[in-house]
Amino acid sequence: MQATAPRIDTASVVVAAKPEDVYRAFSDPKALAAWLPPGEMTMRVLDYDFREGGRYRIELSYTADTSANVGKTSARTDLSTGQFLALMPGKRIVQSVEFESTNVSFAGVMLMTWSFEALPAGTRVTIAAENVPPGITKADHDAGLRSSLENLSRFLASKSASVPRKIGT
Repeated sequence: MQATAPRIDTASVVVAAKPEDVYRAFSDPKALAAWLPPGEMTMRVLDYDFREGGRYRIELSYTADTSANVGKTSARTDLSTGQFLALMPGKRIVQSVEFESTNVSFAGVMLMTWSFEALPAGTRVTIAAENVPPGITKADHDAGLRSSLENLSRFLASKSASVPRKIGT
């Protein structure tokens, strides 16, 4: 019997920002909480040690009008922990993610790699999620990844618009 390869989900977007600015949106927990939650979810950062080997713990919550029992940890909550495995400023972030759940379909350690590629129009941000737990459907994960990337793009555009520009030479 042949074992199936671990699932890898990917998504990417080009944002109108420099790779260093994209990286900074990950390094600040308040910034991360502003853009990472997909859809109508909200996020609380419970622990965040942004350095190689540093650990984190976050809580994503579904809105009250979301159907009951959609969360991985409780009816409307996803708690996850992880570790920053590699941090290359302006280039790449590799982190582990593990859901706190009694449901075995969410068990295991997922590896997420965020890559930043400088382009003339900004930065291509690519997320690759490896070893995705089977309890997360591909359709739901793809939608969540796309939503987070769209949020990141809006977040960076709003930061760019608020930065004073020097006029003239």
